[in-house]
Amino acid sequence: MRHRVAGRRLSRDSEHRLAMRRNMVASLFEHETISTTMEKAKEIKSFAEKLITLAKKGTLSARRRAIGLLGNRDIINYEDGKAVKQGTIIGKLFSELGPRYLDRPGGYTRIIRLSLRRLGDNGQLVLLQLVGRDETSKKENKAATKKGSRKKAKKAAEAKKAAEVEEAAEADSQPDEVSQQQ
Repeated sequence: MRHRVAGRRLSRDSEHRLAMRRNMVASLFEHETISTTMEKAKEIKSFAEKLITLAKKGTLSARRRAIGLLGNRDIINYEDGKAVKQGTIIGKLFSELGPRYLDRPGGYTRIIRLSLRRLGDNGQLVLLQLVGRDETSKKENKAATKKGSRKKAKKAAEAKKAAEVEEAAEADSQPDEVSQQQ
C-alpha cells in the first residue's frame, strides 16, 4: 500500500517521471502554455510554481538550484529553415518570468479544461498556462464593470480624447509658426 506517499506515479518509473517533469516544465516556460492531461498538469503545476518562486529571489544560489532541478536547455526557433538560439530556459525564467511575478504571492499557473479527449485512451486534455501576461487590461476592464467606475472610466476616456485633439491642433499650428518666422 502507498499510505502517505506523495506524488503520482503516472504509470512510469521514477527516472521517467523526473525526466517528463523537467521536459514539460521547460516547455511550459518556453511556450508559456502547453496541452497535456489533467493528471500530468496537476503534478507539474507545483514544480513550476516552486521554480518561479526561486526565480523571484534572483540570487546566484537560486539560479544554481533551478539549474540543478530543471537543467538548462537552449530555446531554439527556426527562421528561414535554420535553427537560431534564442537563449536558455533558466535565462528566460530569471529575466522575464521572475520579474513578472514579483508582486504576486503565488498562483502563477492555471489549468483550463478542454472539451477534447485524447484519441488513444480518451484522456481528459487541459491547457496549463502561465498567468499574468495580459493582466493589466483585465484589471482595467474589471474596474470599468462596476457602476461607479463606468462613469469615471467614461470621463477619463473623454479627457484623453480631448487631450489628443488639443495635441493634434498644436502640432498642426507649430509648422505654420516656424515657416512665418523664417
